[in-house]
Amino acid sequence: MALRPLLDFLLYDWLQAETLAGAARYAEHSRETFDAVLDTCERIAREKYAPFNRLVDTEEPRFDGEKVILPAASHAANRAYAESGMLSAAQDYDEGGMQLPYTVEAAANAFFALASVSINSALLTKGNANLLLVHGTDLQKAVFARNAFNGRFSGTMCLSEPQAGSSLSDVATRAVPDGEGFEADPLGPRYRLTGNKMWISSGEHELTENIVHLVLAKIPGPDGKPIAGTRGISLFIVPKKMVDTEGRLTGERNDVALAGLNHKLGWRGTTNTLLNFGEGKYPVRGESGRQGAIGYLVGQPHEGLRCMFHMMNEARIAVGTSATMLGLAGYYAALDYARNRPQGRPQGKAGKDAHAPQVRIIEHADVKRMLLTQKAYGEGALALELYCARLVDMQRTGDAQAVDEARLLLEVLTPIAKSWPSEWCLEANSLAIQVHGGYGYTRDFPVEQYWRDNRLNMIHEGTHGIQAMDLLGRKVLMEQGRGLQLLSARIEQTAARAAAHPALASEAAALKAAWAQVLQATRAAWAGGEPERTLANAVPYLQAFGHTVLAWIWLDVACCVPQADGPAGRAADRGRLAAMRFFYRYELPKTGAWLDVVARCDSTCLDMAEDAF
Repeated sequence: MALRPLLDFLLYDWLQAETLAGAARYAEHSRETFDAVLDTCERIAREKYAPFNRLVDTEEPRFDGEKVILPAASHAANRAYAESGMLSAAQDYDEGGMQLPYTVEAAANAFFALASVSINSALLTKGNANLLLVHGTDLQKAVFARNAFNGRFSGTMCLSEPQAGSSLSDVATRAVPDGEGFEADPLGPRYRLTGNKMWISSGEHELTENIVHLVLAKIPGPDGKPIAGTRGISLFIVPKKMVDTEGRLTGERNDVALAGLNHKLGWRGTTNTLLNFGEGKYPVRGESGRQGAIGYLVGQPHEGLRCMFHMMNEARIAVGTSATMLGLAGYYAALDYARNRPQGRPQGKAGKDAHAPQVRIIEHADVKRMLLTQKAYGEGALALELYCARLVDMQRTGDAQAVDEARLLLEVLTPIAKSWPSEWCLEANSLAIQVHGGYGYTRDFPVEQYWRDNRLNMIHEGTHGIQAMDLLGRKVLMEQGRGLQLLSARIEQTAARAAAHPALASEAAALKAAWAQVLQATRAAWAGGEPERTLANAVPYLQAFGHTVLAWIWLDVACCVPQADGPAGRAADRGRLAAMRFFYRYELPKTGAWLDVVARCDSTCLDMAEDAF
């Protein structure tokens, strides 16, 4: 795969991943072990995932009345991934993990996302288990998390409901104590759940022995009624099949029923489901005589959303990585096509000679523009995702101040890490189709599938609008804006380093000017004290903020590239510098128009009357 040289550069030349082995947590590792993990994952992705990406797109999951049927290739890929140890790669040795740096794990998982995001559905299982390691009891960790890490169980997150969507305040699923002594169950306080959940990825399949659903539901308040808003939400473990305290299946099915499969534009190799909890299809016996699916409380009552955000934030970065790799997959396909497709003649005098041989389309300036755009989007986004992964490692290995700074920086960057690739790597996929011309619109080439698969990522784990309001309405303000200040300091450091390179001085100045405009627009947006007007332009703010962050990332990367543009420089280095310059000249100037409406609190959208549509 063309990905490996890029990963090596970002990991070792830019992020200095080898130095992670100097931390006590990673002392048993070295570049040799990191490379071995990358080699293994590259091989599995090449052999078990990539050859079947089109197969799982055309052979969609189907329900035979008893179980969901997936292609044999999906089972083989899932088994190979679990056997590789990657489900628990970053976990402690005590948890059966490799205690691998998260930065290396994230890089290794990029191979699977590049090969087939539609098969690569293990990330929710990891997030599910990681949440339980933080918020679960010792027995919940042993029974549910560890069996997820070893591949016996898989996991989901069940938030959305048909009537509520992303509005979690309106969750209608209910949980009531399962009779007297409900608090004494060894697996956790036992409740009975009733309700419906929708858009549940991997909600039903036969890939693993069991599926562990993490479900948001409301329990009664002191007056016996559900508490309004998100304060009333609690979190529950609801296994598909009942287990004992040793993690063994009891042979009894929990009352969780498949209500239907969603038929999607893309990601067709992963089941997406509607689930009914407690409808009585699989009644579970109990001393209380109550109906409903059995669920075990995670954490404290009414703190379910706080617990679930642990998984949601992890999932948002995973979505960004998936979007990034789809963008790069399209770019690699378009690059290969452009290098081999003859069409047309050069512009100018030579092009007027109809007898002259055709040239490959990569020789046309506009095709180069489209390829450069894809390269700048995809490689820049991958660098951003790995930078965020590096912050996770800093939280695990740094001193108290470094840990706190990494936490805050990650808070500010998470909406960007999720949303920027999902918008702009989707545009990269669109350009990949354009490079192919009419062929790109057919199923004879893979780029149309990459676009279809990527279109979901702007919606996955919180839409663009939700991420934008989170950024402008919460993240840049939290803790008196300290996260924004920390990011400002990092950007200033990069600009100062770049300014010392004569070849990068103009980009350093452009970055400082763009970031100053972001900060000015942030202050202006909140100066009026009218949140409704401010947040009406949250998406343009997200776009401008994201583009500026990517400009910073690109310049930071460029500082590690040997500054040799001529024939003496390596082609890969020249390509990185060209992509960086392209981003500064073609993309960064867009931020001015976006920030203008933000700073003015433009009310065009807010004031639009419904009947005027």
